[in-house]
Amino acid sequence: MINSIKITKEACEGCVNCIRDCPTEAIRVVDGQISIIPELCIDCGECLRSCGRKALGIYEDDWNRIKESTRATIIADPVFFAQFSHYAQPGQLEEVLKSLEINVMIDEAEDAFDLSAYATAQLLNRAPKETLPLISVYCPSVLRLIQFRFPELLSRVIPLHTPLELMADLWKMRTNSDIPLTLLAPCPAKITMIRDPQGRKKSPIDYAVTLRRVARSIMAAGNLSVENGEAPKIKKRNNRWITWARRAGESRHVQAYSEKKLTILAVSGMRNTLDLLQELELGRLRGVDFVECRVCDTGCVGGIGTAESRFLANLRLNNIEADWEITPRELARAEDLYSMDFWSITSEYQPRPRMPLSDNVADAMLKLQQMKEVYAGLPHIDCGACGRPSCQAMAEEIVRGHGSITDCIFKLREGIASLANRIVFLSESQPHTSKRKDQ
Repeated sequence: MINSIKITKEACEGCVNCIRDCPTEAIRVVDGQISIIPELCIDCGECLRSCGRKALGIYEDDWNRIKESTRATIIADPVFFAQFSHYAQPGQLEEVLKSLEINVMIDEAEDAFDLSAYATAQLLNRAPKETLPLISVYCPSVLRLIQFRFPELLSRVIPLHTPLELMADLWKMRTNSDIPLTLLAPCPAKITMIRDPQGRKKSPIDYAVTLRRVARSIMAAGNLSVENGEAPKIKKRNNRWITWARRAGESRHVQAYSEKKLTILAVSGMRNTLDLLQELELGRLRGVDFVECRVCDTGCVGGIGTAESRFLANLRLNNIEADWEITPRELARAEDLYSMDFWSITSEYQPRPRMPLSDNVADAMLKLQQMKEVYAGLPHIDCGACGRPSCQAMAEEIVRGHGSITDCIFKLREGIASLANRIVFLSESQPHTSKRKDQ
């Protein structure tokens, strides 16, 4: 498994805040050193939010090297266009990037997001009622969370590539170019999306850097939108795709292409996402057609790799006009792209099962019984003092040989108290040869 969470071990002070926020129990803090189990990590970034010591970061490619080696061609996540206070409209930022000799895909973005919304609408309109609701695939962490904790829901996940990947596919189809493409990502999950793609063997995107790094380099360059005192002519855009940066933006786009009125649930935040998926797993969402989940609060604008406050970014998105009237030309274009069928996944989404206790079935069953016995003797309060996220995880670590029962502070205290009582008893005892007869 490939992940994009970077660890700086010398900065970790063993506070264990990160292990409490990890939704998949992927983090351990043992002997004051943090580690991540790759098979369990979904790159949601929750641990980065709780780490105040900079012990956790994001693996990303070198932006300076990318932009200096050739004319950078970037795929900008919609969040990128809400990061700047002095570029009110996306077209202004497009001109700024041109002045910096950075080629940003905008025409491909409009087509790719329209195609994704159209394809989703078609799948919803044709899906049997008993297979609904279908689940958005746009947030990579949601997909990985379903693979790990809710594998029975994988059949409900929309089977298409994300619009960011479709942008790259379209650009390569139109230009027949092998120039490397770089994704500006708001979170580690979208960086992992291109390093370890799901539903396809290889991503069409070559590099990934955080939005924060690129946005700050543009801010450092100053206001470049005006040349010779005259504002450049800005091409009018529909801007529908930029609304995907926040909660319910995708849903509205899908509804615009749907032949019928859809019943849609859109949530953001890890806790809300977990609650909604649990409700769906229990069959309590009858009558809902489509579910849009984002693990980051308020949507992708809340990603840990952004440069701007999610609240200010949301405010700017409110001021960006989006044209929701689908023109006949846009509909025909979406239908043509849909008929090419390059949007659908080429391999099915697979579950991500927990690591087996042993490759031998009999040995695994024995260790499972041992794990139950160890767990029964633990306090069951999941305090995290042992450096594991729960007593269940602690029991598993002990059985795997990665810990001992005295790693639990409560069991350690019990052992110390028992030893102290034994010492007191022994100190009060006397050899029988030294005892007087009158005693």
